[in-house]
Amino acid sequence: MTKLLQDELIAVIAPVVEEKIIAIHLITNASIYQTWSIQLANGLKLFAKTSGLESFPRLKYEADCLNALNKFTDKSLLELPKVFYIKKLASIAILLTSWLSLNHGNQTLLGKGVASLHKLSSKESRNQFGWDSNGFIGLGIQPGGWDNNWAKCFVELRLIPQFKIAKKWNINMVEVDQLISLLIPFLQKHNPLPVIVHGDLWSGNVASNENGKGVIFDPASWWADREVDIAMTKLFGGFSQDFYVAYEKVWPLPKDSNTRTDIYNLYHLVNHANIFGGSYIEQTLSCMRRIKLKLNNLELN
Repeated sequence: MTKLLQDELIAVIAPVVEEKIIAIHLITNASIYQTWSIQLANGLKLFAKTSGLESFPRLKYEADCLNALNKFTDKSLLELPKVFYIKKLASIAILLTSWLSLNHGNQTLLGKGVASLHKLSSKESRNQFGWDSNGFIGLGIQPGGWDNNWAKCFVELRLIPQFKIAKKWNINMVEVDQLISLLIPFLQKHNPLPVIVHGDLWSGNVASNENGKGVIFDPASWWADREVDIAMTKLFGGFSQDFYVAYEKVWPLPKDSNTRTDIYNLYHLVNHANIFGGSYIEQTLSCMRRIKLKLNNLELN
């Protein structure tokens, strides 16, 4: 099967790049995607991601995210894959991008690059939050749609769809409704600018290149409060103080941004609980309890 895929890739990619392919190697063979390194005769290297035809919408969404992010990226600070080709073929779907050399070093340029991405995009938003079409967050669906009200967008397009899925593991919907009733008025007091966010900014989706620039990949983008990206960097760790100091130098966060970190990360926790179950269920419930306690205390004060 791998040889057939290689032959099909070579037949498609060679005319696109107008260069002879001298080597093609399978990197990973996961349940949804296969990833490939492609060496060209001129010395350039490319990256390909392939899937079954049923997963073409995932590849198309990734390509749309990368194109949108690249539009607002300061290339002196940050590097993303450049999309060369996205298409359904006879038996597979393919996304062809530039190759990124990944290292793990100082995160100063990564922090500056993410802040610059947020800041540049804020100047060209349509003053609405959301995305044109359904996307994906990991293995989960990320609903499309637009709203000029941030609180309504985050709750109705992000949290509530995940909570509906969570019924399968018997989440208490009464407690969910109580939490939502507190969240909406709390977020209504916050009026962020819409920016394009990476959307899945954990340490596994960032790196540095050989020149020290920041690198980001595998996005789940939408137009949102920039704090959703910063919140997620704190969910699983892996980001140094250099990242946060550098971000603040380009575009300082509001002084009360930490009050929203758990709220924004709840989206990712319940998504993980819906996909993987296990300890993520208790992490979701614990996060809900923390948020409810915090918001109730704010009301009392």
